[in-house]
Amino acid sequence: MVKREAGRPAYQVGDVLRVGCSPARARVADVRGFYISVEWPWEKVDPDSRFRWNGQVAFPVDPGSWEWSYTLFRTEPSPQYLNRGDLCSVSIPETLVRVVDILRHDPPLDLGRLPRPHTRLVVLPIDVSSDALQEDEGATIEIESAAPIAIELVERA
Repeated sequence: MVKREAGRPAYQVGDVLRVGCSPARARVADVRGFYISVEWPWEKVDPDSRFRWNGQVAFPVDPGSWEWSYTLFRTEPSPQYLNRGDLCSVSIPETLVRVVDILRHDPPLDLGRLPRPHTRLVVLPIDVSSDALQEDEGATIEIESAAPIAIELVERA
């Protein structure tokens, strides 16, 4: 049996998860060079933070860039077809990932937005090798995210 943390399974490094997030509407706030920024439809600015998050999240424009391997969220249409002011949807298409690290924060991590995460899973799509994993590689899933991320344990490590 899998232990549960605050109503969710206690994940372990090596676990295979099925993740996804239903689409939400977002507006493109900016287009600069190799990135677009969208007004994030879920988390809110944390007024008590020492950081000033602008409510936006950046996406690489080039779907062939190395950053796409470490980004779970996608826009529709794809970023290279979006301009400032355009509406798009933001979601996580159903994806199988492997947990490569678990980050716990006590107190919750101050990122400039709410909710502040207690637990973040660092994951890679199962078809991406973690053999030569660098410290900053991997997508993070915030367990306490305001985004409606569905996480299903597929295989225990």
